Amino acid sequence: MAEIADEPDQPSADPVESTVLLIEDDVSIRAFVRNRLEIDGYHVTEAASGEEGLEKLTPSTILVIVDVGLPGIDGFGVVRAMRRISRVPIVMMTAAADEGDRVFGLELGADDYIIKPFLPREMMARVRAAIRRGSPLQSASGSTEEPAAIVESDGLSIDPAAREALVDGVLLPLTAREFELLRFLAESPRQVFSREQLLRQVWEVEPGWLGTSTVTEHVHRVRRQLESHSGTTARIVTVRGAGYRFDPK
Repeated sequence: MAEIADEPDQPSADPVESTVLLIEDDVSIRAFVRNRLEIDGYHVTEAASGEEGLEKLTPSTILVIVDVGLPGIDGFGVVRAMRRISRVPIVMMTAAADEGDRVFGLELGADDYIIKPFLPREMMARVRAAIRRGSPLQSASGSTEEPAAIVESDGLSIDPAAREALVDGVLLPLTAREFELLRFLAESPRQVFSREQLLRQVWEVEPGWLGTSTVTEHVHRVRRQLESHSGTTARIVTVRGAGYRFDPK
């Protein structure tokens, strides 16, 4: 695994309010990740098994990093269990480059993947992006920005400040990434975005790091949520050979 050679960033969060739950059974990897998170000012709660990790999830947890290959309840089981009770951003770690595993984790509700071995800067970029998607927007100086306008569309209401999407007042159980995808498309109605554009804008990665099938799977999941509620006719439309667009009705 690469050494921690990059310069530490300025601490970005109050330790009490910024707990990252790290679930990893390998002691050396756990120490490596904890060290890098603490350099950035995050408080880290550790767990060596899926069962322990589920017990340590609290309302102050702003991010969960979970290894796939855990003893007992594996990482997939942890994600499945957490998604029943929480929308906290979840980043999975795996040594497998198998796209099938990544898609399965995303289907269960994970927001991102880190493939071992990884560089410290890469890991922290993904950590910050996941936390940012799950938190109110902040300016570069750290002060909270004016909340973005609520998007209303034929029964669908998207509130960026509360990070909630509702249909006729009923909350859609979206993950942080699913919410950002729906929000991004809804803020530009009837505009077509390619999968590559969505990877850059919503996932904040260049195509190649994640396959476009990641976008396809997330679109399918958000679409199912919209279609399962009869209170809206808003939908995400596939434009053959081009990408996706949000149709208000």
